[in-house]
Amino acid sequence: MLKNDQLDQWDRENFFHPSTHLAQHARGESPNRVIKTASGVFIEDRDGNKLLDAFAGLYCVNAGYGRQEIAEAIADQARELAYYHSYVGHGTEASITLAKMILDRAPKNMSKVYFGLGGSDANETNVKLIWYYNNILGRPEKKKIISRWRGYHGSGLVTGSLTGLELFHKKFDLPVEQVIHTEAPYYYRRTDLDQSEEQFVAHCAAELEALIEREGADTIAAFIGEPVLGTGGIVPPPAGYWEAIQAVLKKHDILLVADEVVTGFGRLGSMFGSDHYGIEADIITIAKGLTSAYAPLSGSIVSDKVWKVLEQGTDENGPIGHGWTYSAHPIGAAAGVANLRLIDELNLVSNAGEVGAYLNATMAEALSGHAHVGDVRGEGMLCAVEFVQNKDSRTFFDAADKIGPQISAKLLEQDKVIARAMPQGDILGFAPPFCLTRAEADQVVAATVRAVEAVLG
Repeated sequence: MLKNDQLDQWDRENFFHPSTHLAQHARGESPNRVIKTASGVFIEDRDGNKLLDAFAGLYCVNAGYGRQEIAEAIADQARELAYYHSYVGHGTEASITLAKMILDRAPKNMSKVYFGLGGSDANETNVKLIWYYNNILGRPEKKKIISRWRGYHGSGLVTGSLTGLELFHKKFDLPVEQVIHTEAPYYYRRTDLDQSEEQFVAHCAAELEALIEREGADTIAAFIGEPVLGTGGIVPPPAGYWEAIQAVLKKHDILLVADEVVTGFGRLGSMFGSDHYGIEADIITIAKGLTSAYAPLSGSIVSDKVWKVLEQGTDENGPIGHGWTYSAHPIGAAAGVANLRLIDELNLVSNAGEVGAYLNATMAEALSGHAHVGDVRGEGMLCAVEFVQNKDSRTFFDAADKIGPQISAKLLEQDKVIARAMPQGDILGFAPPFCLTRAEADQVVAATVRAVEAVLG
């Protein structure tokens, strides 16, 4: 198929792409791939290249591509009622039904769902609600939010600050002063190589305790964390981590926000990462898997504890002064209802756990012995391979060598498999749709082995 050069030209002249080297793209020095269609775990570009998407878009096409049930629900909703707002008690059948479906699946201490469009705006909502909560309780100084280095929580002003990755701070005047960071639960990258996992968990808890002591517990409102670090390297927490962290937070009356944008609705083989790790959150952030990205939608699931204070606040001050025009958009809500039903009907959460475990075990068996593979890790349908220059001394490659991006590019070039070169390290990430089969997992692993051998020998 001939390349549509006009479309390529229009792209480079008109389209501002996120997370892109803008100058290189405008000059035509970086690839421009226009995706046309998709089905299952495969996408196809305008040139007819069929690619196995082992990252589900951006960890989000959980149900797989081409699900007509979701597409039809969107079309039906658009024909019946394309839009109405949710202000001042307005709702739609889809938005009300979806809120009920979410709470039926969420941890039992959750009370209500506020809908937005993406994970960034959901976490912006969370911070506003937390500040409101402490003002209603007469604690105006209790406003700081603790995040973790390598955490990812969005790209807005506050959410970009919560994100603990240099790329999202550099030259943006971030983080804002209300956001502070503590150590990531990244055992492989611990400073003291003699530490056991148990000792490292104790160290993380001690670092958090020390930060709270330095800042003053009466100034700290909340702690936010992903059950499994996502964009920061796909890093499952060491055993006992969440138990230790929650003990510190409860001691100091600090709210806990579980950012489940990646893990929510089944990616770990459990409906929520909070269930998976015994996290008792005060607010849960949801997005990606809520609709499998067939339409934009996010949510903040608020606990009973927080909701009661929000109610008190409106009794004292009138209607809550927060809202988005597209909150609970009926098309997004209809997609969410159809998506969650489909995930149940096809038993996709169980498949994510079973095939995800197979993918991780097979990847580890194939690559753990390689001289330049330092770590193979994952949980459920999340997997990562981390590359090192010397695995005995745990010496990392120079970032300028771009080993991770080289391997990702080779994987795409040789075998048409999409994986993600993660930021801040030579890490190759995988987060396939939940419908991945064992045969497709074998295909991903074999292709990864060939790409690693081509780049690193």
